Amino acid sequence: MRVVIQRTLGASVTIDSEVYSSIGHGILILLGVEEADTREDADWLCSKISTLRIFNDQDGKMNLSIGQTEGQFLVVSQFTLHASTKKGNRPSYIRAARPEVAVPLYEYFVATLQSLSGREVKTGIFAADMKVSLINDGPVTIIMDSKNKE
Repeated sequence: MRVVIQRTLGASVTIDSEVYSSIGHGILILLGVEEADTREDADWLCSKISTLRIFNDQDGKMNLSIGQTEGQFLVVSQFTLHASTKKGNRPSYIRAARPEVAVPLYEYFVATLQSLSGREVKTGIFAADMKVSLINDGPVTIIMDSKNKE
């Protein structure tokens, strides 16, 4: 399971020209699920993300978690995070999970993040054509992969 985490001043998902979800100050998470992922991958990521200290304290140091800043979450599914560009110029998405695997793990990730963080987690719609916008605060962008726990 791979995520791109972006600290935001605001983010939204638009579907069919209408805003479906939006947040203010918080974290936008782009979530990619691959065939080999399990609930343990989601558990590890959610545990890390819910306590990740990427928000500024009174001294301007990144020292606070989302719970300490009253921030919000927006999670958007993004299978292209598992693109392979090894051969040719057209990315392959063979490692990305099919919907029968990805949807339950995506839903589990959202529920687990909400439970661990105590915060509402807003989402897009799985497999929809979404337009995602954000104001990246900092900018702060972090990539995490449950198969490469750094």
